[in-house]
Amino acid sequence: MNVDDYIAARSEAVRGILKHVRAAIRKGVPGVEESISYQMPTYKLGGRRVLFFAGWKKHYSLYPVTDSLVAEFKDELEPYEISKGTIRFPLSAPAPVKLIERIAKFRAGEARVPTK
Repeated sequence: MNVDDYIAARSEAVRGILKHVRAAIRKGVPGVEESISYQMPTYKLGGRRVLFFAGWKKHYSLYPVTDSLVAEFKDELEPYEISKGTIRFPLSAPAPVKLIERIAKFRAGEARVPTK
């Protein structure tokens, strides 16, 4: 399975938004490697996981969400449901592609920082 297959397997209502999410991530992090991991579209830089997304019946989600990411985008994330490691966006609203692009860039920066 690849990301095209993942998106194609979702309902019509979800597919369009997931295509926008995918494009925003790829625009935010040019050259990002795309694959499927944990049965979700996964984006990596230099072998490090940057971001995942998943489509559900009533929402789509971005993972992982760090405390520093939430702090950085606090005001913009206020309308969305945030739980441990996840941002949930409703399918009933247009995808905030500029925000997702910036989140992807931010996560790429975090992924480049070596962890101890």
